Amino acid sequence: MSNEVKAIFEPKSVVLVGASDRVREGIVSPAFFHSLVHNMHRFFKGKIHVVDLSGKLEGAIKNLNRVPRGRDLAVVVLPPKLVMKNWRNLLNLVIKAIVLVAGGFDQQQREKLARGVAKRKVCILGPNATAGVINTSNGLCATLERGFMPSRGGIAVISQDSAVGMAILDWARFYGVGVGKFASTGDSVDVTEADLLEFLMHDKETKVICIYLQTVRDGRRFLGLIREAVRKKPVVVMKGGTAQDERDKIFAASLKQVGAIRVGIVEELLGVADALAKQPPMPGDRVAVVTNVDGAATLVADALSRKGFALAKLSDKVTKKITKKYQDINIVEWVDLGIGAKDDRYKFVLEQVLSDHGVDGVVVINELKLSFLEPEDVQAIAEVAEKSKDKPIVSVTVAGGAGVLVREAVKGKNVPVYDSPEKAVRALDALRSYWKTRTKVEKGV
Repeated sequence: MSNEVKAIFEPKSVVLVGASDRVREGIVSPAFFHSLVHNMHRFFKGKIHVVDLSGKLEGAIKNLNRVPRGRDLAVVVLPPKLVMKNWRNLLNLVIKAIVLVAGGFDQQQREKLARGVAKRKVCILGPNATAGVINTSNGLCATLERGFMPSRGGIAVISQDSAVGMAILDWARFYGVGVGKFASTGDSVDVTEADLLEFLMHDKETKVICIYLQTVRDGRRFLGLIREAVRKKPVVVMKGGTAQDERDKIFAASLKQVGAIRVGIVEELLGVADALAKQPPMPGDRVAVVTNVDGAATLVADALSRKGFALAKLSDKVTKKITKKYQDINIVEWVDLGIGAKDDRYKFVLEQVLSDHGVDGVVVINELKLSFLEPEDVQAIAEVAEKSKDKPIVSVTVAGGAGVLVREAVKGKNVPVYDSPEKAVRALDALRSYWKTRTKVEKGV
């Protein structure tokens, strides 16, 4: 199925099937079909064929029989009855993959869909895949949310639920977290999250795989694929429907055993994934804190302690180098640069701290309030983070509004920025967890 799944994310030609007038059933409406057509024309770099069964959309094809055969992907925005009425014509197009946006298919209809694709080399994403499919690298924006396209990045997202999937993407845009590929699986009469996971684990553009589940289908295969995937890249899992505590405990234990990182909420999923995509795994527990304000450092130190980290003690050699250049820097539990710290001071100190063998990772605090630091000064942190290949750096700005300015200043850079000590430390915890997982894999444990 790998070639068919590839057509879901990497089509060279797409057929958009819907009705621009009259048809309105659940998620299927002329407005959503117009939004899909708009998105694809605005972002997609390949060939587009629009089929309007209402026959009123200017420039659109009125009949499926007039679509060139052998296209890669069809995105269908029709209610179940119209899908079934046109099902044979869709299959006759010899399309590699079909995304069925609408839900509400009964069991008999689902069985007919499954039989149809079983006879031909074609796969179905859905039905009820209402959030659709996105690939930021080729501009594929097969979603019903008008003009909705996240920033490009190395995170892939699979979501069984479309509303949760769109929430993840919306938060990603808010925090400036880069997404590469996204797909909602819906009711999965054919393609499951396991199939998408198998494709993404071999995808060179994907650095981290995030999965939102409500039910686990084919658990043995799914967990086996995660075990295989984490040899190459981290897998982050969030699961809904955890009211049945005993089952959830079993599932959580299984995820841990295969090396997945479990998270509880959308913001945590994105924060963890952003760090895993941008920074190297963390090889130990010793964290250096570099700050321009003392109070925020205390909060970070508390958060580190709660997660079992230790404050790193800098060597005499590194301490002397720093204080020789900047006599007013105070180094005790953390490195206090002072409220006058600018980009040059951050850059020099971070380079020295990272060179210390007693440091496994760094939390950098950059507060703009009651200091002389400007958002553009934080770019120096990003420059150092780009060069750090074996020790992670995460940045935290406790003030909310200032955090937005900092994130914007380093947008597209390899330094994750957080708006609370807890989020920054949770990111380091994930980096430490993945380092342990990789170590076990390399040892064959």
